[in-house]
Amino acid sequence: MPEGLEIDHEKNLNGTMAAYAEQVLICTGKYDWMSRIEEENAGDNLAADIKELLGRGGVYRDPYHNVSVINSSFPSSVPERREIQTTSAYILPSFKYVPFLPRVSFDSVQALVKGYLLPKKLHPAHDNLSPIHRDRLLRSESQGSFLYGVQDVEDVLVLICGHGGRDGRCGVMGPVLREEFERQLPGQGYQVLKGPVESSPNRDELLLEDGKREQAGKGIARVGLISHIGGHKFAGNVILYFPPGLKGKDGNRHALAGCGIWYGRVEPRHVDGILKETLGNGKVVEEMFRGGIRQGGEILRL
Repeated sequence: MPEGLEIDHEKNLNGTMAAYAEQVLICTGKYDWMSRIEEENAGDNLAADIKELLGRGGVYRDPYHNVSVINSSFPSSVPERREIQTTSAYILPSFKYVPFLPRVSFDSVQALVKGYLLPKKLHPAHDNLSPIHRDRLLRSESQGSFLYGVQDVEDVLVLICGHGGRDGRCGVMGPVLREEFERQLPGQGYQVLKGPVESSPNRDELLLEDGKREQAGKGIARVGLISHIGGHKFAGNVILYFPPGLKGKDGNRHALAGCGIWYGRVEPRHVDGILKETLGNGKVVEEMFRGGIRQGGEILRL
Protein backbone atom coordinates (compact mmCIF):
# COMPACT_ATOMS: atom_id res chain seq x y z
CA MET A 1 0.00 0.00 0.00
CA PRO A 2 1.58 3.36 -1.02
CA GLU A 3 2.31 5.61 1.95
CA GLY A 4 1.07 9.13 2.56
CA LEU A 5 -2.39 8.80 0.99
CA GLU A 6 -5.20 10.44 2.97
CA ILE A 7 -7.82 7.70 2.84
CA ASP A 8 -11.02 7.89 4.89
CA HIS A 9 -11.13 4.71 6.96
CA GLU A 10 -13.91 5.87 9.30
CA LYS A 11 -17.06 6.46 7.24
CA ASN A 12 -19.44 3.57 6.60
CA LEU A 13 -19.11 2.85 2.87
CA ASN A 14 -22.60 1.40 2.40
CA GLY A 15 -24.70 3.88 0.45
CA THR A 16 -21.82 6.09 -0.72
CA MET A 17 -22.43 5.09 -4.34
CA ALA A 18 -24.53 7.74 -6.09
CA ALA A 19 -27.62 6.14 -7.65
CA TYR A 20 -27.70 5.96 -11.43
CA ALA A 21 -29.83 4.35 -14.12
CA GLU A 22 -27.16 3.73 -16.75
CA GLN A 23 -23.42 4.20 -16.93
CA VAL A 24 -21.78 5.03 -20.24
CA LEU A 25 -18.21 3.79 -20.30
CA ILE A 26 -16.36 5.49 -23.15
CA CYS A 27 -13.35 3.68 -24.63
CA THR A 28 -10.61 6.31 -24.98
CA GLY A 29 -7.46 4.18 -24.96
CA LYS A 30 -5.95 6.70 -22.52
CA TYR A 31 -4.98 6.15 -18.89
CA ASP A 32 -5.71 9.61 -17.51
CA TRP A 33 -7.78 12.65 -18.42
CA MET A 34 -8.37 16.29 -17.63
CA SER A 35 -10.27 16.97 -14.42
CA ARG A 36 -13.44 17.57 -16.45
CA ILE A 37 -13.47 14.83 -19.08
CA GLU A 38 -15.76 16.82 -21.38
CA GLU A 39 -12.91 19.32 -21.85
CA GLU A 40 -10.61 16.72 -23.42
CA ASN A 41 -9.48 17.56 -26.96
CA ALA A 42 -10.88 21.09 -26.65
CA GLY A 43 -14.37 19.68 -26.09
CA ASP A 44 -14.41 17.45 -29.16
CA ASN A 45 -15.18 14.14 -27.46
CA LEU A 46 -18.05 11.73 -26.88
CA ALA A 47 -18.47 12.58 -23.18
CA ALA A 48 -19.07 16.22 -24.10
CA ASP A 49 -21.56 15.25 -26.80
CA ILE A 50 -23.58 13.03 -24.45
CA LYS A 51 -23.58 15.64 -21.69
CA GLU A 52 -24.76 18.26 -24.18
CA LEU A 53 -27.96 16.22 -24.56
CA LEU A 54 -28.37 14.89 -21.01
CA GLY A 55 -26.68 17.54 -18.88
CA ARG A 56 -28.01 20.79 -17.50
CA GLY A 57 -29.91 22.57 -20.24
CA GLY A 58 -29.87 19.49 -22.47
CA VAL A 59 -32.93 18.59 -24.52
CA TYR A 60 -33.20 15.20 -22.71
CA ARG A 61 -32.35 16.45 -19.23
CA ASP A 62 -34.23 14.44 -16.59
CA PRO A 63 -33.30 14.97 -12.92
CA TYR A 64 -35.04 11.70 -12.01
CA HIS A 65 -32.96 9.61 -14.43
CA ASN A 66 -29.24 9.89 -13.73
CA VAL A 67 -26.89 8.73 -16.49
CA SER A 68 -23.26 8.45 -15.42
CA VAL A 69 -20.76 9.27 -18.17
CA ILE A 70 -17.16 8.21 -17.58
CA ASN A 71 -14.02 7.59 -19.61
CA SER A 72 -12.08 4.34 -19.59
CA SER A 73 -8.66 3.16 -20.68
CA PHE A 74 -10.16 0.44 -22.88
CA PRO A 75 -9.26 0.91 -26.55
CA SER A 76 -12.06 1.42 -29.07
CA SER A 77 -12.89 -1.21 -31.64
CA VAL A 78 -11.32 -0.67 -35.05
CA PRO A 79 -13.72 -0.24 -38.01
CA GLU A 80 -13.02 -2.00 -41.29
CA ARG A 81 -12.49 1.37 -42.93
CA ARG A 82 -9.74 2.68 -40.69
CA GLU A 83 -9.97 6.17 -42.11
CA ILE A 84 -13.34 6.58 -40.37
CA GLN A 85 -12.90 7.94 -36.84
CA THR A 86 -15.17 6.16 -34.38
CA THR A 87 -15.45 5.72 -30.61
CA SER A 88 -16.71 2.67 -28.71
CA ALA A 89 -18.74 2.63 -25.51
CA TYR A 90 -20.18 0.20 -22.98
CA ILE A 91 -23.69 0.74 -21.56
CA LEU A 92 -23.98 -0.68 -18.05
CA PRO A 93 -25.87 -2.35 -16.42
CA SER A 94 -27.71 -2.91 -19.71
CA PHE A 95 -24.57 -4.82 -20.69
CA LYS A 96 -24.43 -3.54 -24.24
CA TYR A 97 -21.33 -2.68 -26.24
CA VAL A 98 -21.53 -0.13 -29.03
CA PRO A 99 -18.39 -0.59 -31.15
CA PHE A 100 -18.72 2.19 -33.69
CA LEU A 101 -19.96 5.71 -32.92
CA PRO A 102 -18.81 7.96 -35.81
CA ARG A 103 -17.16 11.11 -34.49
CA VAL A 104 -18.32 13.17 -37.47
CA SER A 105 -22.01 12.46 -36.95
CA PHE A 106 -24.01 13.89 -34.04
CA ASP A 107 -26.90 11.70 -35.24
CA SER A 108 -25.09 8.68 -33.77
CA VAL A 109 -24.97 10.37 -30.37
CA GLN A 110 -28.70 11.10 -30.63
CA ALA A 111 -29.31 7.43 -31.48
CA LEU A 112 -27.22 6.31 -28.50
CA VAL A 113 -29.06 8.58 -26.06
CA LYS A 114 -32.56 8.07 -27.43
CA GLY A 115 -32.18 4.36 -28.16
CA TYR A 116 -30.30 3.18 -25.05
CA LEU A 117 -29.96 5.79 -22.29
CA LEU A 118 -33.37 7.39 -21.77
CA PRO A 119 -35.85 5.71 -19.39
CA LYS A 120 -38.48 3.28 -20.61
CA LYS A 121 -40.89 4.70 -18.01
CA LEU A 122 -40.95 8.22 -16.62
CA HIS A 123 -40.92 9.19 -12.96
CA PRO A 124 -44.40 10.10 -11.58
CA ALA A 125 -43.18 13.68 -11.17
CA HIS A 126 -43.46 13.98 -14.95
CA ASP A 127 -47.18 13.14 -15.03
CA ASN A 128 -48.14 16.76 -15.68
CA LEU A 129 -45.90 17.16 -18.69
CA SER A 130 -47.42 17.49 -22.14
CA PRO A 131 -47.57 14.31 -24.27
CA ILE A 132 -44.96 15.75 -26.62
CA HIS A 133 -42.57 16.52 -23.76
CA ARG A 134 -43.13 13.10 -22.20
CA ASP A 135 -42.48 11.35 -25.50
CA ARG A 136 -39.25 13.28 -25.94
CA LEU A 137 -37.94 12.06 -22.56
CA LEU A 138 -38.81 8.40 -23.19
CA ARG A 139 -36.57 5.81 -24.78
CA SER A 140 -37.23 4.88 -28.39
CA GLU A 141 -35.56 1.53 -28.95
CA SER A 142 -36.03 1.84 -32.70
CA GLN A 143 -33.51 4.69 -32.60
CA GLY A 144 -30.88 2.26 -31.37
CA SER A 145 -31.13 0.30 -34.61
CA PHE A 146 -29.25 3.11 -36.35
CA LEU A 147 -26.08 2.09 -34.49
CA TYR A 148 -24.06 -0.62 -36.19
CA GLY A 149 -22.78 -3.77 -34.53
CA VAL A 150 -24.23 -3.36 -31.02
CA GLN A 151 -23.59 -6.56 -29.06
CA ASP A 152 -24.17 -8.05 -25.62
CA VAL A 153 -21.36 -7.81 -23.08
CA GLU A 154 -20.13 -11.26 -22.08
CA ASP A 155 -16.87 -10.34 -20.35
CA VAL A 156 -16.37 -9.62 -16.67
CA LEU A 157 -15.37 -5.95 -16.36
CA VAL A 158 -13.12 -4.72 -13.57
CA LEU A 159 -13.13 -0.91 -13.49
CA ILE A 160 -10.72 1.00 -11.25
CA CYS A 161 -10.75 4.75 -10.74
CA GLY A 162 -7.34 5.99 -11.84
CA HIS A 163 -8.21 9.62 -12.57
CA GLY A 164 -4.99 11.30 -11.48
CA GLY A 165 -6.00 14.47 -13.32
CA ARG A 166 -8.85 14.77 -10.81
CA ASP A 167 -7.33 13.45 -7.58
CA GLY A 168 -3.87 12.11 -6.74
CA ARG A 169 -5.16 9.31 -4.52
CA CYS A 170 -6.91 7.50 -7.36
CA GLY A 171 -4.04 8.43 -9.66
CA VAL A 172 -1.68 6.49 -7.40
CA MET A 173 -3.95 3.58 -6.47
CA GLY A 174 -5.48 2.94 -9.91
CA PRO A 175 -2.44 1.60 -11.79
CA VAL A 176 -1.31 -0.44 -8.77
CA LEU A 177 -4.70 -2.15 -8.48
CA ARG A 178 -5.02 -2.68 -12.22
CA GLU A 179 -1.71 -4.54 -12.24
CA GLU A 180 -2.75 -6.66 -9.26
CA PHE A 181 -6.13 -7.62 -10.74
CA GLU A 182 -4.49 -8.54 -14.04
CA ARG A 183 -1.95 -10.66 -12.16
CA GLN A 184 -4.52 -12.48 -10.01
CA LEU A 185 -7.38 -13.10 -12.46
CA PRO A 186 -5.70 -16.01 -14.31
CA GLY A 187 -5.44 -17.83 -10.99
CA GLN A 188 -9.24 -17.71 -10.84
CA GLY A 189 -9.52 -19.20 -14.32
CA TYR A 190 -10.03 -15.93 -16.20
CA GLN A 191 -8.13 -14.86 -19.26
CA VAL A 192 -7.41 -11.11 -19.26
CA LEU A 193 -7.85 -9.46 -22.65
CA LYS A 194 -6.28 -6.07 -23.34
CA GLY A 195 -6.93 -5.43 -27.01
CA PRO A 196 -9.99 -3.89 -28.69
CA VAL A 197 -13.26 -5.83 -28.70
CA GLU A 198 -13.78 -7.51 -32.06
CA SER A 199 -17.12 -6.91 -33.73
CA SER A 200 -17.75 -10.66 -34.16
CA PRO A 201 -15.50 -12.46 -31.68
CA ASN A 202 -15.18 -16.23 -31.55
CA ARG A 203 -15.39 -16.74 -27.81
CA ASP A 204 -14.30 -20.37 -27.94
CA GLU A 205 -10.96 -19.53 -29.51
CA LEU A 206 -9.24 -16.17 -29.11
CA LEU A 207 -6.13 -14.70 -30.70
CA LEU A 208 -3.82 -13.84 -27.84
CA GLU A 209 -1.16 -11.13 -27.83
CA ASP A 210 1.65 -13.62 -28.56
CA GLY A 211 -0.18 -14.77 -31.70
CA LYS A 212 -0.95 -18.25 -30.40
CA ARG A 213 -4.48 -19.57 -30.38
CA GLU A 214 -5.69 -21.08 -27.13
CA GLN A 215 -9.02 -22.02 -25.66
CA ALA A 216 -10.62 -19.15 -23.79
CA GLY A 217 -11.05 -21.34 -20.71
CA LYS A 218 -13.49 -20.64 -17.94
CA GLY A 219 -14.06 -16.96 -18.56
CA ILE A 220 -12.82 -13.70 -19.98
CA ALA A 221 -12.16 -10.48 -18.08
CA ARG A 222 -11.08 -6.96 -18.98
CA VAL A 223 -9.45 -4.61 -16.48
CA GLY A 224 -9.50 -0.87 -17.11
CA LEU A 225 -8.87 2.47 -15.45
CA ILE A 226 -11.80 4.90 -15.38
CA SER A 227 -12.40 8.55 -14.67
CA HIS A 228 -14.06 10.15 -11.64
CA ILE A 229 -16.95 8.23 -10.05
CA GLY A 230 -17.06 10.10 -6.72
CA GLY A 231 -15.48 9.26 -3.40
CA HIS A 232 -11.78 9.83 -4.02
CA LYS A 233 -11.26 9.74 -0.27
CA PHE A 234 -12.23 6.05 -0.44
CA ALA A 235 -9.49 5.11 -2.93
CA GLY A 236 -9.03 2.59 -4.34
CA ASN A 237 -12.47 2.56 -5.88
CA VAL A 238 -13.39 -0.52 -7.91
CA ILE A 239 -16.53 -1.50 -9.84
CA LEU A 240 -17.04 -5.09 -10.93
CA TYR A 241 -19.65 -5.76 -13.61
CA PHE A 242 -20.78 -9.36 -14.02
CA PRO A 243 -22.48 -10.16 -17.36
CA PRO A 244 -26.00 -11.63 -17.24
CA GLY A 245 -24.83 -14.94 -18.71
CA LEU A 246 -22.06 -15.52 -16.17
CA LYS A 247 -21.96 -18.99 -14.65
CA GLY A 248 -20.88 -19.88 -11.13
CA LYS A 249 -18.57 -22.67 -10.06
CA ASP A 250 -21.49 -25.08 -9.98
CA GLY A 251 -22.42 -24.35 -13.59
CA ASN A 252 -25.58 -22.50 -12.63
CA ARG A 253 -26.18 -18.77 -13.04
CA HIS A 254 -23.72 -16.74 -11.00
CA ALA A 255 -25.33 -15.15 -7.92
CA LEU A 256 -24.28 -11.66 -9.08
CA ALA A 257 -24.89 -12.14 -12.80
CA GLY A 258 -26.25 -8.93 -14.31
CA CYS A 259 -25.00 -6.79 -11.42
CA GLY A 260 -22.44 -4.08 -10.86
CA ILE A 261 -20.76 -4.07 -7.43
CA TRP A 262 -18.91 -1.00 -6.11
CA TYR A 263 -16.08 -1.34 -3.60
CA GLY A 264 -14.05 1.32 -1.79
CA ARG A 265 -10.83 1.37 0.21
CA VAL A 266 -9.49 -1.49 -1.89
CA GLU A 267 -5.79 -2.19 -1.43
CA PRO A 268 -3.61 -4.61 -3.40
CA ARG A 269 -3.75 -7.08 -0.49
CA HIS A 270 -7.55 -7.26 -0.89
CA VAL A 271 -7.60 -8.28 -4.56
CA ASP A 272 -7.18 -12.00 -3.98
CA GLY A 273 -10.06 -12.08 -1.48
CA ILE A 274 -12.35 -9.99 -3.72
CA LEU A 275 -11.78 -12.32 -6.64
CA LYS A 276 -12.31 -15.45 -4.58
CA GLU A 277 -15.39 -14.23 -2.69
CA THR A 278 -17.17 -11.93 -5.14
CA LEU A 279 -16.16 -13.32 -8.52
CA GLY A 280 -15.71 -16.90 -7.38
CA ASN A 281 -18.46 -17.32 -4.78
CA GLY A 282 -20.89 -14.53 -5.66
CA LYS A 283 -20.62 -12.93 -2.20
CA VAL A 284 -20.32 -9.23 -1.42
CA VAL A 285 -17.52 -8.06 0.88
CA GLU A 286 -19.60 -5.98 3.27
CA GLU A 287 -16.77 -3.87 4.73
CA MET A 288 -15.88 -2.48 1.28
CA PHE A 289 -19.34 -2.33 -0.29
CA ARG A 290 -20.30 1.16 -1.51
CA GLY A 291 -23.43 0.06 -3.36
CA GLY A 292 -24.51 -1.83 -6.42
CA ILE A 293 -26.91 -1.97 -9.32
CA ARG A 294 -28.82 -4.76 -11.02
CA GLN A 295 -29.64 -5.02 -14.69
CA GLY A 296 -32.87 -3.09 -15.04
CA GLY A 297 -31.69 -0.31 -12.72
CA GLU A 298 -32.50 -1.64 -9.23
CA ILE A 299 -30.08 -0.09 -6.72
CA LEU A 300 -28.52 -2.57 -4.30
CA ARG A 301 -27.88 -1.68 -0.66
CA LEU A 302 -27.00 -3.77 2.36
